[in-house]
Amino acid sequence: MSTTDRRYLRRAVAGDLDAFAHEAWGRHAVLSRRDDLAKHRGDDEPGFDDLFSLDAVDELLANRGLRTPFLRVAKQGTVVGSGQFTGDGGVGAEVGDQVRDDRVAALFADGHTVVLQGLHRTWAPVTALATGLNADLGHPVQVNAYVTPASSTGFSAHYDVHDVFVLQIAGTKRWHVHAPVHPDPLRSQPWNDHGGAVSGRAREEPLLDEVLHPGDALYLPRGYLHSATAQGEVSAHLTVGVHVVTRHALLETLLAGLADDPELRSSLPLGVDVSDPAALAPHLAAVARRAAEHLADRSTDDEHARDAADQLRGRVWSGNRPESLRPLRQAAAVHAVGPETVLRLRHGLRHRVHPDDDGRLRLELPDRTLELPAGAATPLAALLSGREVTLGQVGEDEPGDAVVVARRLLTEGVLVTPESVGGAPDDRAGTTEP
Repeated sequence: MSTTDRRYLRRAVAGDLDAFAHEAWGRHAVLSRRDDLAKHRGDDEPGFDDLFSLDAVDELLANRGLRTPFLRVAKQGTVVGSGQFTGDGGVGAEVGDQVRDDRVAALFADGHTVVLQGLHRTWAPVTALATGLNADLGHPVQVNAYVTPASSTGFSAHYDVHDVFVLQIAGTKRWHVHAPVHPDPLRSQPWNDHGGAVSGRAREEPLLDEVLHPGDALYLPRGYLHSATAQGEVSAHLTVGVHVVTRHALLETLLAGLADDPELRSSLPLGVDVSDPAALAPHLAAVARRAAEHLADRSTDDEHARDAADQLRGRVWSGNRPESLRPLRQAAAVHAVGPETVLRLRHGLRHRVHPDDDGRLRLELPDRTLELPAGAATPLAALLSGREVTLGQVGEDEPGDAVVVARRLLTEGVLVTPESVGGAPDDRAGTTEP
């Protein structure tokens, strides 16, 4: 797929998407202004009002029974204990870590930043954005919302261990961006491991010193230092975190396969002094030689490439859940399926179909693999096309086979009907799919 087809990525990046993919991705920061984003989308209503708002913040905090860790509160870089803004939910809901709206209000009035974490699991339009970006980018996506009082800074200069897209929702925020002190950090290499270097770099001239207005977007590769200060009013932005799959992750899949080698599983000698480098040196050299032999074979071996793909598939495909379905309506659709049933693939459900050695079909899903008979190939291709189809048109030659396949895929949550999907009405009212 060409990057120019990636409509969810287009929400956050103006300009040529192919150029972004080849020149900016993972390399340097990119600022996209509201009007430029609207022009490239061909949108008469620019901005992110369809995704989130300050009213949505109040709705989540007041009425949704949020619990930790879906909320975090901080001031000037210091995170406050959750006991300051949580309590039980009263009679019949005595869960002790539910968000207390009155305590959040008091902390916000005192200059604290409110962070709604995992927003891709609690607000339907943001869920759709995250699911679409997962498919567009090929990497798992999370979304947090940062709501900052006027003239306040939520977090001091730091870097993230994932790429981010910042989408300014309300108010304005001034961003300072500095070059990395530790390029391309892994998830095990947080910024506080380099606290001194981060503090020193933050005192230098920034690469970017820009104010983001509603509808503006900013891309920051992992490792880039950043801090943000709200201007003269309440500011809110979404941070879309992209948990990039790295070459180091590929190395991990290769190393995992070395557990099959008995020589590499063998014990070190009895009485070895592991604190003595000289004692360890010959064993390290032997392990390195043996591992190099295996890695040379595995890096070009189709079977091991398939093993690596299976491991990474589970990590990436399970990173974002597909669109929500309504269980009762979905169950009713399973029992009522027939020639007039309208079906489509569930948005955001990653999948792959390939034949087995015996001719049967394997439908690989994020968490499992379904086996289907070879005769299911024709209806399967139509049902998984992504378009809405009427079942009777799919199975004109063998209608019975199409019904059996459709019922199986409805039961497994692979297919949905127009009636069986969608979030709560107040989440989606007035919104359009990104």
